[in-house]
Amino acid sequence: MKQQAREVYRWLDVQFHRIPHIPRNIGVMAVFLCGAYYASSILISHTGGENNSALVFVLAVALISLLTSGYFYGIAASIIGALCINVYFMEPYEVFSLSRTGYPVAMLSMVAISCVICALTARVKKQATEAVRREKKAKALYEQNEKLNAEKAAIQLQSERISIRESILRAVSHDLRTPLTAISGAASVLLSSPEVSPKNLAMLSDIKQDADSLIVMVENLLSVTRVQDGTMPLKKREEMLEEVAGDALLTTRRRFPDCHVELKLSEDILYLPMDPLLIKQVIVNLLENAIRHSGDKEHITLSLYRQEDWAVVEVRDRGRGLSPEVLQAIMAGRAIPLSGDATRGMGIGLSVCQNIIKAHGGFFTGENHWSGGAVFRFGLPAEGAST
Repeated sequence: MKQQAREVYRWLDVQFHRIPHIPRNIGVMAVFLCGAYYASSILISHTGGENNSALVFVLAVALISLLTSGYFYGIAASIIGALCINVYFMEPYEVFSLSRTGYPVAMLSMVAISCVICALTARVKKQATEAVRREKKAKALYEQNEKLNAEKAAIQLQSERISIRESILRAVSHDLRTPLTAISGAASVLLSSPEVSPKNLAMLSDIKQDADSLIVMVENLLSVTRVQDGTMPLKKREEMLEEVAGDALLTTRRRFPDCHVELKLSEDILYLPMDPLLIKQVIVNLLENAIRHSGDKEHITLSLYRQEDWAVVEVRDRGRGLSPEVLQAIMAGRAIPLSGDATRGMGIGLSVCQNIIKAHGGFFTGENHWSGGAVFRFGLPAEGAST
């Protein structure tokens, strides 16, 4: 029963506040003044000349002040009520008269009391509205604070996870590097031995290639974790980009003697600040990715040129090109996908390139060439480049 009554009250309250502002206030004033009039008429019919119509109208004015907004409607109701009492409930009836002794004072007192009630009621409503507003604001601030705390906790947890992951990567990389180097060295010694059979020679060659690939992958893992957490500070110095690229090309040719890489140099001398070891690693990674994953080992081009305020390095092949997943990750600046046998190790190398170039304040892009194959470019600020 109580629940039904509450629902009815809420429905009435909603319907009441749907009425426009001014008509609603006028309607409230009219209803309570008419109610006070009829109530006073009933009282005077039982008490004769002695009645409490003034108190009834004061009560009506108080309710009107409570249910309307502002001071106007309560003050107007008090004046109308005083006139109604004078005309209908004071002798001589149905005539406005101030001749009765003491009535002018009583009438003015009633209007004054009604005005005071209006002011007090309006103040109470204003304080109640302000209290509700402050409560909503406090609730909103509390919810926002809770949300910020939750986001802070999530960011801290994610940071801890990244830190743990990078620590594990560093530890595993350090532990793997020594035995892999030993395997590669032992395979090199056995390959140079004349007593090895042709069948074992092929197996040893595969072992050495796989060990060398894993060593490069381990080095890339160490580089990307160091660059990301800031433990590998850039050791910049003025270097010729042509020399760094030539050194990277020699390293690649030693690892892949059967592959052909064409070097195209610009007429400009690209002399700019960089960390030569890291830039060399970027170029080696791009060349090795082209050799290992493009399917083309004969038409790989390494180009150096100046473009506006950038010294640009471009590695192009004429192989199978890049998958949509890799292209989307490069364009969005996200980590390169690592899944799939076709690109095994490719994602780590490209992630290293992205982080190193970003640390140098440069740009890194990758795309499929219109005539076939993939093209990777990175640019370094070339303010200090000379011609």
